[in-house]
Amino acid sequence: MAVTIKRIAELTGVSRGTVDRVLNDRGNVNSETAERIRKVAKELGYSPNRAGRALAAKKKKYRIGIILCSEGIEFFDEVLHGISGMEQEAADYGVSLVVRTMRGYNVGRQLDLIHEVGAETNLIILNAINDPKIAEAIDELNGKGIAVITINTDIEGTKRLCYVGSDYLRNGATAAGVLGLITGGKGNVAIAGGSEAILGHLDRVEGFRQELQEHFPEEKISTIFYTEDDDETARREMDRVLKECPDITAVYISAAGQAGVCRAISENGRNDICVVSCDRTPSVEKLVKEDRIRATICQQPYTQGKKAVELALQYLINGIVPDKDRYIMKNEIRIRENIE
Repeated sequence: MAVTIKRIAELTGVSRGTVDRVLNDRGNVNSETAERIRKVAKELGYSPNRAGRALAAKKKKYRIGIILCSEGIEFFDEVLHGISGMEQEAADYGVSLVVRTMRGYNVGRQLDLIHEVGAETNLIILNAINDPKIAEAIDELNGKGIAVITINTDIEGTKRLCYVGSDYLRNGATAAGVLGLITGGKGNVAIAGGSEAILGHLDRVEGFRQELQEHFPEEKISTIFYTEDDDETARREMDRVLKECPDITAVYISAAGQAGVCRAISENGRNDICVVSCDRTPSVEKLVKEDRIRATICQQPYTQGKKAVELALQYLINGIVPDKDRYIMKNEIRIRENIE
């Protein structure tokens, strides 16, 4: 006989609504009560009625909110493509996707979007700015029974459901390893960072630093500057660095702004500089094929978008809590010979 929520409620002495909230992580329930319910459910071998939940989802008309710092950043085109590829499957269950985008990393703007989207959705997929106010907003959503999945970049110390994206420490270390092999492990490196407001950008730089220090100690980091994921800012800052540090022999571009960096290098007649970058966008592909970027480390943006929505649907429709805290994309090294 199938184990029902009603049976668990009878054995634990609570209401069916309380059992449902605990087994589906919705709302606040006393920790001792929740533990007792989960223990009984496990002992009885309880599993949710998938078909029933799918039917219930259609009646409830769930909404998934998606907030991305994507405007003006070519990389996110593929993330959005992965998300849109899940729209029909979501619609089949009566679930709609509400996408909101923003330019740059303004905390106030992201908070406004969180409050706007949170008022009308059941779960949020968030490209989170690494700021205490954003962390507080995530925890507030959790307290209201609105789960948050972070995508592409994580945030420290929150009650978010899980993270879908790259292991940026490893991504940066991979870039350092590739650069060291190309240059013979010697030279002066400038790092073109993205934004100090994004945890993933900081982790990439830290992974790069650690790898150079451990395995290529003669490859010195001369300076670091920030592109804010903007090509014009990247061009202007790279131009300044080349004038102030003429002994630069290599550049690691750890976020967007690749075209701007490479433009400044060409304008200064420094095509001898070895450039290693991140991601695979149409503009980066072109630069790799032209040998202006020697290698780029990719992080599967389409899969990030698709996987985040898949996990959200499983959670809302079937009550399946993600079995991992972090869903990490595979790093891929692309060079001129395998960029096709």
